Amino acid sequence: MRVISGAEELKSAVGSELGVSDWILVDQDRINKFAEATGDFQWIHLDVERAARETPWKSTIAHGYLTLSLVPMIMAGIWKIEGVASSINYGSNKVRFTAPVPAGSRVRGRGVLKAVDEQGPGSLRLTVEITVEREGQERPVCVAETLSIVNFA
Repeated sequence: MRVISGAEELKSAVGSELGVSDWILVDQDRINKFAEATGDFQWIHLDVERAARETPWKSTIAHGYLTLSLVPMIMAGIWKIEGVASSINYGSNKVRFTAPVPAGSRVRGRGVLKAVDEQGPGSLRLTVEITVEREGQERPVCVAETLSIVNFA
């Protein structure tokens, strides 16, 4: 895990890779729980037998937004900024789901700090590009440019 000591070191890290997370299992149980939480019950996510028969992946696949929802866990495993009093999600500039995540896959993310912008005294807006990779596959499954605001103590 990369540790960044304060605002000045954060600013100097723009353009650098922050790190790579550990692998995260996206199993059918996680997919089912996400469907329950979101109300997205599309059969390609939940009907194991039908998906085995009728999809090109021969498996159910994770919701794209499930993959995106793993970004906070990925970020927490990649880096830490010392001296931050609070951090909030501000949004996303761009999100693309570039390949499916079949049930039972393992994914991980790698982050690149794209920009750090002043928001006011002790407050910075961070732009981070997260690339989510599936184990054993060259093409990423999700690429997202996320925004957050960090406030220093």
